[in-house]
Amino acid sequence: MLRILLYTSALLLPVIADHGKTTRYWDCCKPSCSWKGKAPVTMPVHTCNKDDQWDWNADLANACGGGDAFACSNTSPWVGENDVAYGFAAVKLAGKGEDQTCCSCYELKFTTTSIAGKTMIVQAINTGGDLGQNHFDLTIPGGGVGLFDACTKQFNGAPLGDQYGGYHNRNDCYSLPDAWRGGCLFRFDWFQNADNPEMEFNEIACPKSLIDRSGCART
Repeated sequence: MLRILLYTSALLLPVIADHGKTTRYWDCCKPSCSWKGKAPVTMPVHTCNKDDQWDWNADLANACGGGDAFACSNTSPWVGENDVAYGFAAVKLAGKGEDQTCCSCYELKFTTTSIAGKTMIVQAINTGGDLGQNHFDLTIPGGGVGLFDACTKQFNGAPLGDQYGGYHNRNDCYSLPDAWRGGCLFRFDWFQNADNPEMEFNEIACPKSLIDRSGCART
């Protein structure tokens, strides 16, 4: 495993960054960290109903299993100050389970494709049985539903693109309802439609902006 040393400007303390890869998806399913008891957190990740309204009942069944709990549109990515992007991801890390990753945050510094050098800060809200080690599957509307699909139900049959990969063109984002459209456009704008870029990552304290959207913080 490739590991590099970064240093803080103030204390010159080494911060070890690990190498990983990213993919993208948006399946509209209830995130796995929305269930009770997954990790020591303030509360599970928020879910939403079909109309994208928050529902605080963590016991609601997953929309991908026929229930009424969907992912919320506010877990789409966005661009903040200094061109740093923020968002959420399904995460699988070598040697760690959901009890250690749920609602933790990570700084990703992309090292390949056209976005090499850009930074994104994400919170882990999900996992995935099809993820490899040190794998961040970024939640990007229109990014492909992957193994599961509640989007057909939530978006009333709107075209979703390829099962893996999702949309091909920026204009495809206008197939989505307004609340999800900005996160889709992010992919073709800030993210430059990069195809599964690799990155170096390290765990950081969660920004308030991410916690405010997910409702979940580590304790």
